[in-house]
Amino acid sequence: MKYKNFQTFDVAVENGIATVTFNFGSVNVQGQEMLADLNSLAMRLERDRVTKVVIFQSANPEIWVCHYDTDLLKDMSTEAISRQDAQLLDLQSVCERISKVPQATIAKLEGFARGGGHELALALDMRFAARGKYKFMQMEVGMGILPCGGGASRMARQTGLGKALEIILSAQDYDADDAERLGTINKALEPDVIGPYVTALAERIAQFPADAINACKQMVYESIDKPIDEALKAEAYWLYQATSKTPAVKRFAIADEQGLEHDIENQRKWSELVMQVQDIN
Repeated sequence: MKYKNFQTFDVAVENGIATVTFNFGSVNVQGQEMLADLNSLAMRLERDRVTKVVIFQSANPEIWVCHYDTDLLKDMSTEAISRQDAQLLDLQSVCERISKVPQATIAKLEGFARGGGHELALALDMRFAARGKYKFMQMEVGMGILPCGGGASRMARQTGLGKALEIILSAQDYDADDAERLGTINKALEPDVIGPYVTALAERIAQFPADAINACKQMVYESIDKPIDEALKAEAYWLYQATSKTPAVKRFAIADEQGLEHDIENQRKWSELVMQVQDIN
């Protein structure tokens, strides 16, 4: 799969890991150019059965991705519409498509991510932020609107209602430690640690079967807003999607034949053992 001819970022692929590096203008503004690139990237990732992890980072030392282009927002309609006539906005559609790609997606946040930039980060599977460098904000209420790239919807699922409303209604900056406390990121890390940490995580995930990664991801997303009985059915469905396409049954059979689970030493070192079975295909 070729990942070329993007205007707002570059993509490098190595050992099953794609690294997307935003580098557009002075502030990585999130306009139609970036949305078009992200849509094109998602289309390619959807068809890619080799790449397993995608890291999103920025070449700008101060900004990950900027807010949505205000030049486009000034042309919004001032007429209210009915609920049945409401349609997804471009930013919502692109973020949703990115969220559903079969690869594990990781935001490496080492600068500002405000408004739409933060909403793009929320659409990715995991987020890690550098202390002293990362800040996020949803400023929309101060402008008379609301987060409209999935920010309100995804943030409530990440943080819970009270914290989501604190973030949205305060329209103020929060740093990496705030983000970890509020639940918008997985972890706050020192600037010299975030790179090696994200790389090691991506390299570990990239050793697992692509179809298992996708099944795990789709199951979690599908289950999160379902009643428990429907969520459990979703788990069962995606389990068999995985076993039909991965060497899972073969790996379990070998483990059973060798009695591996009955050895206390194996139980103590499962984190290492799970990597050792990756050559059983």
